[in-house]
Amino acid sequence: MKIKKNDLVKIIAGKDKGKTGKVIQVFPKHNKVVVESLNIRYRNIRPRRQNEKGQRLEYAAPLDSSNVMVLDSKTSKPTRIRYKKLESGEKVRISAKTGEVI
Repeated sequence: MKIKKNDLVKIIAGKDKGKTGKVIQVFPKHNKVVVESLNIRYRNIRPRRQNEKGQRLEYAAPLDSSNVMVLDSKTSKPTRIRYKKLESGEKVRISAKTGEVI
């Protein structure tokens, strides 16, 4: 998977289309990512004891990684990612638009 934790991404499909955020968590086995404060879901929790109130928890649900694109650090526009091996043997991610290392 080409998206990593702490990447800035733009959502290209779904209810939050067009919004940008930072990747908090990545699930490579399921091909999903969690983006900070986007794709918000609610979970209602019942009161466990008497005289206790129920709660409504808000959390960022995972998105499919095909619905997000990494933002280019130079132009701040969405870009595809390519890989390149440097002469030192290190494999780096490169922006397809500008050719800069991400």
